[in-house]
Amino acid sequence: MASASPAHAAVPWVLHVDMDQFIAAVEILRHPELAGVPLVVGGRGDPTERAVVSTASYEAREFGVRSGMPLKVAVRRCPEAVFLPVDAPAYEAASARVMETLRGMPGAVVEVLGWDEAFVGVTTSDPVAYAQSIRAAVLEATDLHCSVGVGDTKVRAKIATDFGKPRGVYVLTRDNWFEVMGDRPTIALWGVGSKISQRLASHGYQTVRDLASADEATLVAEFGPSMGPHYGRLGRGVSSATVDDTPWIARAHGRETTYQTNLVEPDEVAEAIRSLAGQVVEDLRREGRACQRVFLKVRFAPFFTTNRVRKLGEPTFDPQVIATTALDLLTGLADDRPIRLLGVRAEMVPPEGGYVDPRTSGRGGPSARSAGTGGGTEDVTP
Repeated sequence: MASASPAHAAVPWVLHVDMDQFIAAVEILRHPELAGVPLVVGGRGDPTERAVVSTASYEAREFGVRSGMPLKVAVRRCPEAVFLPVDAPAYEAASARVMETLRGMPGAVVEVLGWDEAFVGVTTSDPVAYAQSIRAAVLEATDLHCSVGVGDTKVRAKIATDFGKPRGVYVLTRDNWFEVMGDRPTIALWGVGSKISQRLASHGYQTVRDLASADEATLVAEFGPSMGPHYGRLGRGVSSATVDDTPWIARAHGRETTYQTNLVEPDEVAEAIRSLAGQVVEDLRREGRACQRVFLKVRFAPFFTTNRVRKLGEPTFDPQVIATTALDLLTGLADDRPIRLLGVRAEMVPPEGGYVDPRTSGRGGPSARSAGTGGGTEDVTP
């Protein structure tokens, strides 16, 4: 359901297009008999294995199944759910058709955020009608439904989408920002997670309205000179309104694996890290940018996760150097508990000209979900 169109003259708008239950919807197209059935996609589709939910259909979400949840928890919450394995190529192909459709809309500038979402910049006198035309075009081209948030900034457009789901359009601008968002908790804001919201609450900033009128000196003291004012602007719904179709450039590439059997012996741990480092270097070579920092992620049994990082003396494409650095980081933890997950990530040297600052441009990298299988390797490119 769309809110009333606020426009008369042709002015710039930001639209946020988000596919409805994207991965589940792609699977339902391939398996029409699953329409209306609780559906969970994740890992190899085996809820007895160590893997997480990539997407749950709306029917499964009614049972409390959520993305990122272990499959073993999902099956306990919804025993009647159908579990399917992740098929990343199928989702990438569907995503490509969606983005091609968006780029074909008249006057559209498209900034891809991930498999299933994008910002669309357009100058129009009726953004709601334009949003509805996007929904119709995407459905005709892909048989997939989407929702569209309409805003005068990226933050407002992004947040508006949730109010339009599923299969709807919603408008959120400076005119109705506090009416809609003012009394909501700060965690309702795009970019504010549980830890940030708790830190804000410690200063008495519980709601979006509280944050909008927060003392900037207090925010700077808590979050620093860049992020402090940024959070204050979020409370007011203020952000960039410029949609940038410049191709996104990765900062790092990483691989991680959840092992079906815990790693215990030092030799098997070392071999696992060498394997991950080798895969990461293949990604780096495709980018043509060397590794300058090595990140290690390790999850000890039963479920304790820690991360470590080390800057290299000089950039490298050598998988042995990356593996040895990751092993040194692991050794430094002095923890001999069994390991259920390992991850190696390599931050690359910046491209010529550097990166776009997401705080000044409103731009972020693709948020495509990791599509690895349980017991397999996941591409965790940030």
